Amino acid sequence: MKKRNVTFIVLLCAFSVLQQTMAFGQTTWYNPMNDNNPVIQNQGWPEEIGRSYQRLPQRAEEKVRKSVWNLSLNATGLALHFYTNAEQITVRYGVTSSFAMPHMPATGKSGVDLYAIDSDGKWRVASGRYNFEDTITYTYTQLSRSKYHEQGFEYRLFLPLYNSVKWMEIGVPDSAQFSFIPRLKEKPIVVYGTSIAQGGCASRPGMGWTNILSRKLDLPVINLGFSGNGPLEKEMVDLISELDAALVVFDCLPNMGSLLDEEVKNRTAYGVSTIKEKLDIPVLIVDHIGYRNDQTNRTTKEAADRLNRASKEVYDSLKQSGMKELYYLSKEDINFPEDGCVDNIHPNDLGMQAYGDAYEKSIRQILRMPTGSKKVTQPVSQRREPYIYEWKKRHHDKLGEIELASPQKVIIGNSITHYWNDEEGKENGPESWQKYMEPRGFLNLGYGWDRIENVLWRVYHGELDGFEADEVVLMIGTNNLGLDNREEIVEGLEFLLKQIEYRQPKATLKVVGLLPRRDKEAEVDAVNRMIEKMAIRNQYTYIEAGKELLKDGKIVESFFTDGLHPNEKGYSRTAPHLIR
Repeated sequence: MKKRNVTFIVLLCAFSVLQQTMAFGQTTWYNPMNDNNPVIQNQGWPEEIGRSYQRLPQRAEEKVRKSVWNLSLNATGLALHFYTNAEQITVRYGVTSSFAMPHMPATGKSGVDLYAIDSDGKWRVASGRYNFEDTITYTYTQLSRSKYHEQGFEYRLFLPLYNSVKWMEIGVPDSAQFSFIPRLKEKPIVVYGTSIAQGGCASRPGMGWTNILSRKLDLPVINLGFSGNGPLEKEMVDLISELDAALVVFDCLPNMGSLLDEEVKNRTAYGVSTIKEKLDIPVLIVDHIGYRNDQTNRTTKEAADRLNRASKEVYDSLKQSGMKELYYLSKEDINFPEDGCVDNIHPNDLGMQAYGDAYEKSIRQILRMPTGSKKVTQPVSQRREPYIYEWKKRHHDKLGEIELASPQKVIIGNSITHYWNDEEGKENGPESWQKYMEPRGFLNLGYGWDRIENVLWRVYHGELDGFEADEVVLMIGTNNLGLDNREEIVEGLEFLLKQIEYRQPKATLKVVGLLPRRDKEAEVDAVNRMIEKMAIRNQYTYIEAGKELLKDGKIVESFFTDGLHPNEKGYSRTAPHLIR
């Protein structure tokens, strides 16, 4: 019996090895450097840097100190975004230096971190097995599927914080779909700082505070943190001033302790003035958080306080001189936890979260991206029907259209707007669009299956920036029915309209009541009465276009394709109300 058991175990092990070999042989590997489009996210100067994982352009090697250049080869802050419906994802790659440091684990210094964004825009962390050898591997198994479709999720892979990537491949089963997402078009937040900004000493890349911030805001964040080498130097400021950014953050004081007060002031003044002169964008100056022992050590407390006084003096002086959009994040606002360090200064994950929270609060105010307590006032992306169109790609393309055309009129909505004329093979009313909307120059900003919170995300990500419209028509909310109550829908619309009004202050804002739906006519009418009151209260133009699609309180089926989306006849009856 014992011999038979041994034979069975040997056969079982051999079968397991065979299965693993077969699975490996059935994996397709994707190299980001071989994609047709640039796909490295959160990277400045992408046209110059090209296909590599470094953070500064090659010409910077002659301008910055050698230690800064060497650290710029670390991949901190860089990320890869991709779509896949694979149930297993494997990441394999090589790095140039040791895996760990005494106060920072291999998973943070040299590891990667995978997150998924589901079809409703919710972030999910993926946890997998990892192995640190000559080739580092991370394997994620039994990944879940979308409840809407079979196309899977969007994934974000954050790269090592304190190591340089030599090569990298992402593997999925041959049967799975996979595609990299091209570099985002949104203007990034640029962070220039020290080891704290670089990510020391997070347990994994996703917990570096710049990566936390990028998830919270869902915006590109370019990490120019250099461990021990971020003292607000002219060479780096001049390079940063070349970037087309939304905001520049200077968090450099922890590396400026060897400088006299006057030099701290001079560097701060030069940094702010240069960015304001060349880019004319907001600048955020950040306090030194102090040291873990500053309550028991007079020397370390005074060292941080001295730097903060010098920095704040420059800030106050520039503000008094009339400089606009200059902001300060104080030590008190950061509210760093007592146990937030691994040593005397470098944050652990608790400290990194405190940084991320403080930065999010400050930057949401600076960039005017507030959130409310209700789901409808919290901006999220979506990917509910990629079998028809890719939501993020449409957003990317629309930003390009806006940049080229500077539209005077826009109509914002869901599939009722989108499929009116703007999706090949899905147009429900192209003739009415050409007759009523096109001659007046309307840009179609409808996205299939959008809800109020999805439009809020789009507004926060540039779809109303860089041009002056004379008219904005908003027709959104029907997809919130059944998920949010009447009061929440109206509250979400009012919140959204305030953000639109801020970005397009000269435009006439028109709010279109929800169009009637089969079997929901009474509910739609009740919501519309509340929307109308809200619009009148805020002096928006309210439009009741849906009444043209009703008879005796019920929809006229011949005006619809499916009881929800109008057909050519339906659009022809509603369009005249939208353009009055």
